[in-house]
Amino acid sequence: MDNEVLGRVRDLLPTITERARATEDARRVSDETIAGLVATGVFRMLQPARYGGLESDPVHFYEAVRAIAAACGSTGWVTAVLGVHPWHLALFDDAAQAEVWGEDPDVLVASSYSPVGTMVRVDGGYELMGSWRFSSGVDHCGWALLGGLIVDDRGDIVDNATLLVPRSDYQIRDVWESVGLRGTGSNEIVVERAFVPDHRVMRNYEFSQLRGPGQKVNPGPLYRIPFATVFSSAIAAPVVGVVAGCYEHFLGRMRDRVRLSLGGGRFVDDPFAQVAVGRASSEIDAAILQMDRNVRALMDVASAGGEIPMQLRLRARRDQVLGTERALNAIDRLFTMSGGNSLDTGNPIERGWRDAHAGGVHVANDVERALALYGRGAFGLPVEDNMI
Repeated sequence: MDNEVLGRVRDLLPTITERARATEDARRVSDETIAGLVATGVFRMLQPARYGGLESDPVHFYEAVRAIAAACGSTGWVTAVLGVHPWHLALFDDAAQAEVWGEDPDVLVASSYSPVGTMVRVDGGYELMGSWRFSSGVDHCGWALLGGLIVDDRGDIVDNATLLVPRSDYQIRDVWESVGLRGTGSNEIVVERAFVPDHRVMRNYEFSQLRGPGQKVNPGPLYRIPFATVFSSAIAAPVVGVVAGCYEHFLGRMRDRVRLSLGGGRFVDDPFAQVAVGRASSEIDAAILQMDRNVRALMDVASAGGEIPMQLRLRARRDQVLGTERALNAIDRLFTMSGGNSLDTGNPIERGWRDAHAGGVHVANDVERALALYGRGAFGLPVEDNMI
């Protein structure tokens, strides 16, 4: 199938590129850019068709995210994060989906999944309180998915869950000051005290076991692949996209460059530069090819109605974190090979280097932890982790 959304996204890329510096300076993506992205349909790609979504092939979604991130890392990151939330919401009880999309299918949903909120059981649901950091694009959203810990009457933790909370129930604190992904507006959410009904609460174990109540009303294969793969791939895609964009910028910028040091001569004739280009391009290709292969394999199993094998789930996580690592290796080579020119604040390679490394520290891109889980599975040991 053709990626029709990608075609519309590409029409918007020159404008996103022009706004990249302003996006970073403002520490948030502009309302105009978000409106333009909404019009492309990219935020509806993983949304159920029954609520106006496209139920697209997730590979197409990641492809669109990479293209946007190549133009502006912060905009690509926000697109990935806000664009994956409709998929997550589709796993909730249908009453929750109707609350969010019933009147406005284009409403955006933010998140901060860290289970730092306190949940106390009350009649019909939970009382929630807490504060959550790093909620990318939250200023543009009408709802938020927040992580919480369920405590009993003695204050002991008994479970963890994700809660869906409307904008009227939380405040936003403008605290985002970062070295990279500066334009993502990843501010803090604060809930003083809010009632969250049962239909807007899901235990995280249900996600990892592919048992969300929303699957009863959204039976398509898209909603029968693991949360860990869908979400973590959305976190890796903008990192890879940023680096792919830097690679293209590097080629264009260096073709006509003449060295003022190391004996002079044309940069493109330098064999070390040629090797750097060869290695960087291969790292980017490998990251994309492996991640796309795994998502397609998961969709094939889900489409056939089969149970997702643990080995495939582990392979998808392995290649996703290594895809991020490969992208970081590539941008490091390009940054170093650019020499002093890469140090000018705001140039695409310098900004891309910061953005890629900022995205790389997200917990979903924790290489060693994910590889250890893969190793356990390869040795036949039991693997229990919500990020698989």
